[in-house]
Amino acid sequence: MQQGGNAIDAGAAMCIALNLLEPQNNGIGGEAPTLIYSAKERKAYAVSGQGWSPQALTVDWCKANAIDLIPGDGYLPACVPATLDTWALALARFGTLNFAQVLQPAIELAEDGFPMYEGLHAHLKNNTAKYTEHYPSTGEIYLPSGKAPNVGEVWCNKDFASMLRRLVQAETNAQGQGRVKGIEAARNAFYEGEIAAQMVDFINTNPMKDATGRAHTGLLSRADFAEWHAELDEPATLNYGGFEVLKCGPWTQGPVFLQQLALLRGFDLQAMGHNSAEYLHTLMEVAKLAFADREAYYGDPKFDDVPMSLLLSESYNDARRNLLQHQASSIMRPGDAGRGVPAYAANFDVAADNRQGMAMGDLGVVQRPYAIKHTHLGDTTHCDAIDRAGNMVACTPSGGWIGTSPVIRGLGFPLGTRGQMFYLNPNRPNALQPRKRPRATLTPSLVLKNGEPHAAFGTPGGDGQDQWTLQAFLNIVEFRMNLQEALDAPTAHTLHFPSSFYPRSAFPNKIEVENRIPADVITGLRERGHDVDVIDGWQNGKCMGILFDDVRRVIYGGASPRHQIGYAMGW
Repeated sequence: MQQGGNAIDAGAAMCIALNLLEPQNNGIGGEAPTLIYSAKERKAYAVSGQGWSPQALTVDWCKANAIDLIPGDGYLPACVPATLDTWALALARFGTLNFAQVLQPAIELAEDGFPMYEGLHAHLKNNTAKYTEHYPSTGEIYLPSGKAPNVGEVWCNKDFASMLRRLVQAETNAQGQGRVKGIEAARNAFYEGEIAAQMVDFINTNPMKDATGRAHTGLLSRADFAEWHAELDEPATLNYGGFEVLKCGPWTQGPVFLQQLALLRGFDLQAMGHNSAEYLHTLMEVAKLAFADREAYYGDPKFDDVPMSLLLSESYNDARRNLLQHQASSIMRPGDAGRGVPAYAANFDVAADNRQGMAMGDLGVVQRPYAIKHTHLGDTTHCDAIDRAGNMVACTPSGGWIGTSPVIRGLGFPLGTRGQMFYLNPNRPNALQPRKRPRATLTPSLVLKNGEPHAAFGTPGGDGQDQWTLQAFLNIVEFRMNLQEALDAPTAHTLHFPSSFYPRSAFPNKIEVENRIPADVITGLRERGHDVDVIDGWQNGKCMGILFDDVRRVIYGGASPRHQIGYAMGW
């Protein structure tokens, strides 16, 4: 912004820097679903920051290899990295700067180094054995002396810097063709040139074992990289009390935020009282209904017929709202979108549903050899930007983190593992197909107020994202909290539905409540039949956001002080 750039330029610079600075939470080999409001066009767009699956990875391939769940690590769940082309498209269409300018901060931080901070140090220390024995290419960069760099020690990723410099050089070589052509040349250097070749060569010549216990190479091809492009989508939208809320489409879980709002329009939330037992019970039961519909209907709309208009309609939600009772529901209750209630969506056991859909018996099915925490609260980050012209950006970078796939030598980053979110039952949406986007949990948010730009917000946290950000949104619009109060307030979430992450566990009736919620409220939730786990008071996500105060003509920014680092900055 100090160089004259706008919010879109700032979003690109932040995201690529985060890829370097928080490698335990995201990477340039992962995804970056993004929402953009263009002040010039007075219109919002979703940028499809989710790459597609390999042409060679099919349900039949998984069946032949006795895989009933796509693993959460290794090369099998890798999709084409989406982050770089997401920002190439955004910069070309809405930005003002070139790639060299927005990449320069990340290049300097990678080349000259940055002080090791406690979060990254702890991750490296806890995973030293993995990065020494199983992911040696990761250890070569992140454990330069065989151990995690000390907090405060300056650490470099020169391979990452070199990779970005190659993009800048490609842009420079096309300088005479204009800014947009230069950005396109940088993009092509990543997806069609030597960088893509290095990614494919590495995963084909460095077999590794994943959680299934099998060693394998990758299935992504040069053609998979070259032929994928980020795209502009229409956001999903819902009006709630004069606020137009915008989310990415059903290739993410984003519309569950809108479905929850559509159900909540029929309740007097203020009369219930903030974070009362009745209020939290209502939120948990509404979330169960919305996420049941996610399981029943959401997927890549290029492949799956998602009845989004019906799911957000008043008639559909009036009927669904009547399902809420005083006691907690213990079953999955997807709605009928005109084709009958799909039986598969009532199944809590994803592996069993996959085997049934694949006509695959229990014999020979790969057993998952280790337990995984039932919540997935890390491994993502978020960034927002707003400028005085009214441009807004919300982006949730994730995937491509160092914990689940080895760093590619010479490039300084690993591939992602988003393909673990596919189903292998071919009869349901979000089922694996060649060159399909897996349904991501990543879910940035934008809000317009009376047609004018108002807010951008989001959080890391897997399936919890659209529960915690919903509570922050309601804190503002229903309970008149200021931004920081809304982000700080204690939250709860349900784990009732199948997790989006391997091993796809579900915990019917389970909710997790931050311990700042009063004891009598927790007792009230248990009396209503919820299986309540009380967790640390500052554990749920890292909600952050920026909003316009159209009365005072002030832009406010805030970040939750929860256990991960977050900042709000203005210039």
